[in-house]
Amino acid sequence: MKRKATNWLLRILFSVLFIAALLLGIILKPILSYANKTHYKNVAVFHNEPLNTQFTKVLDQALSDLKKSELYRQNLHLDICLNDGSNYPKLIKVLRGPAFAWGFYNKVVLQGSMNCEGNYVELNGYKWNLAQLLAHEMTHCLQFDCYGLLNSKPFADIPNWKWEGYAEYVARKKGDQNDLVKNLDRLHQSDSNIWEITLEDSTISSREYYNYWTLVQYSLDIKHWTYQQLLDNASSEDKIREEMASWYADKKAENEDKRICAQKTMRATN
Repeated sequence: MKRKATNWLLRILFSVLFIAALLLGIILKPILSYANKTHYKNVAVFHNEPLNTQFTKVLDQALSDLKKSELYRQNLHLDICLNDGSNYPKLIKVLRGPAFAWGFYNKVVLQGSMNCEGNYVELNGYKWNLAQLLAHEMTHCLQFDCYGLLNSKPFADIPNWKWEGYAEYVARKKGDQNDLVKNLDRLHQSDSNIWEITLEDSTISSREYYNYWTLVQYSLDIKHWTYQQLLDNASSEDKIREEMASWYADKKAENEDKRICAQKTMRATN
């Protein structure tokens, strides 16, 4: 009886390991799930339908922002898996959950509907800037490449605001997004009862990620930390937020003083 039970346990264990190995093979080899593979610079794009001619233009914008990261390594190979009929994004959705996209290892997997001409990915009626989404998820690939699997999320105990906030920081370089005061203005002027914040191009960021982004922007642009120094620093999210709020209040007061001074000067010259 014990021998029979042991045999059954071994069979179950073998089956589980076999299924896990099969899933890992499919995840690491997207070509098994796609009809086409297109090479562009250091990126392999996996797709079922013909690749939109505008996609490389969007990809160039994402790669340009990615190069500004201190973690960037030129010879890092990246795989981008499009959501155009393959079962691969569906598999990732089952394993990781629904999202506009997922970035892990050296893989970026889109789950929303891509519109290259409009430069957005749509999911559940919301639009996320496509180039910035690609840059965000590719930044996660840089993090995995730099720190290794066990020192990256979800295995490492890294606060979400430092992990996701850095990806947003690298990706959000459009228009006046480099201006922290304007970013905080937008945050404070938005409706705190809704989960998203609408940006200047009518795409969105989640309120959670937007908050993370501003904290990282304050740490790197105002405090002049490197990303590694941010990871190593023991200050809590609340502590950094308090510091940023104080800095923001000072900047707003300074800007208001400048505005009043400019008005007085204009009146005097008139």
